[in-house]
Amino acid sequence: MTPVREPAVVYADDSLLVVDKPSGLLAVPGRGADKQDCLAARVQARYSDALIVHRLDMATSGLMVMARGPAAQRALSKAFAAREVAKRYIALVAGRLEAPAEDGGVPEVWRTIDLPIIVDWPNRPLRIVDHQSGKPSLTRWRVLGHDETGLNTRVELEPVTGRSHQLRVHLRELGHPILGDALYAPPAVQALSGRLLLHAGSLGFAHPLTGEALAFECPVPF
Repeated sequence: MTPVREPAVVYADDSLLVVDKPSGLLAVPGRGADKQDCLAARVQARYSDALIVHRLDMATSGLMVMARGPAAQRALSKAFAAREVAKRYIALVAGRLEAPAEDGGVPEVWRTIDLPIIVDWPNRPLRIVDHQSGKPSLTRWRVLGHDETGLNTRVELEPVTGRSHQLRVHLRELGHPILGDALYAPPAVQALSGRLLLHAGSLGFAHPLTGEALAFECPVPF
């Protein structure tokens, strides 16, 4: 198995770190000796005071913010809970989606997926849409373009809520699962990529100490 590259530190100050997590690396340790290598451990080897604030799925790449010390962790965690953190993702999904015809096919037009999500208990860690018991889950999305085959679509995603696997479940429910998604895509779509083509490319929030507006971008690796 090819070792996962080191997470790149995009920004660092005395209160926080912003890092680029590679696909294939856990955000935090899992159960078992084989699941201890993770972004948190690797960053803490360089910054001993680094603390987790939020997570990305192991298969997802892109930007994560880590706090330096408990006070910054509390402030950043409150910002996430209050939905004061702007997050945008890029994904390549199966099938051809078009920008809405009524808007002249303009890609700037955002649409919304509003489907409640719940843990699929018999099949954990999978999630499913459940209109009776699911938690409210809202995703904004828009078409950016198509790949060179013209058969798959590049989309930008903005999770308004932050449920586990939300973007992956919502795109599957839309009928356009993410390429390389080993959990939610059919085998033919999984086979189109060796990794999940989902990347956290944009992150914006207020600095926990100064209140300064911070914004970070991370190039899409696919």
